[in-house]
Amino acid sequence: MPDTPLSRRRALTLGAGALGATALGGLDAAHALGTQALSESAPRRGRLNQSVARWCFARTPIHDLCAAGKAMGLVGIDLLGPDEWEVPKQYGLTCTMGNSWGTIPVGFNRTANHDKLVADGEAYIPRAAAAGVRKIVVFSGNKAGLSDAEGIANCITGLKRLTPTAERHGVVLCMEMLNSKVDHKDYHADRTAWAVEVAKGVNSPSFRLLYDIYHMQVMEGDVIATFRANLPWIAHVHTAGVPGRNEIDGAQELNYRGIAEAIANIGFSGAFAHEFIPKGRDGIQSLRDAVAVCLV
Repeated sequence: MPDTPLSRRRALTLGAGALGATALGGLDAAHALGTQALSESAPRRGRLNQSVARWCFARTPIHDLCAAGKAMGLVGIDLLGPDEWEVPKQYGLTCTMGNSWGTIPVGFNRTANHDKLVADGEAYIPRAAAAGVRKIVVFSGNKAGLSDAEGIANCITGLKRLTPTAERHGVVLCMEMLNSKVDHKDYHADRTAWAVEVAKGVNSPSFRLLYDIYHMQVMEGDVIATFRANLPWIAHVHTAGVPGRNEIDGAQELNYRGIAEAIANIGFSGAFAHEFIPKGRDGIQSLRDAVAVCLV
């Protein structure tokens, strides 16, 4: 991701994954329909459980973000650290995903990292569960010369040490797929097929994948077909405009209305969390617009 004051890497540190052309007319209509729906006294939630990533709105006080999110029909706030886990409950929301206890570059793909990651995770997971946080993001780590096969095998070995704790506490660890072209150079879990092999090897209900539409569009495209083929392994979704990771609007290349409709039709029941960096002066309005586009 871009090296900005709002970079997710900094947020994590302070806190402790037929589409080529844009249907402009369809997006405009989606905005109009969604805005009308959100203006009703009781906002519609639609078939997707929409949420928002906290780090993208770091300048907005958490209570203001929760209040605005509740008003526009969100189910929760994504990527919160322990100091904010309890806040969404005050607004009838949930923490849809907790921040990791680790960092993006240092992950499960190296056996040298396992003892610390497992020890820290065994302390962190019960705290999250006690606060009602049922999903936590985890990372593969950077390659640094490792082959794909080594990285997959090492991730499976390390995560198998930790998933029994997650299972006992009803928590799902979600490995995020990130692009290695633009935002996270050398990141290992940069393709869906790679991450699915890890999930198959871990073979636990407490390990699934975070499918980030922005990152996977940058790396491989074919979003709807890929999602449909791998639905059993996907527990969480992130969104953002491509290119640039900004607003979901007519200036980016994906038809998010069509993607949202397809994912809802496929039967996805996890959180669909907006993780874009607002460029406009009114970030909350940008979030309303994104919710409207994806209100299906």
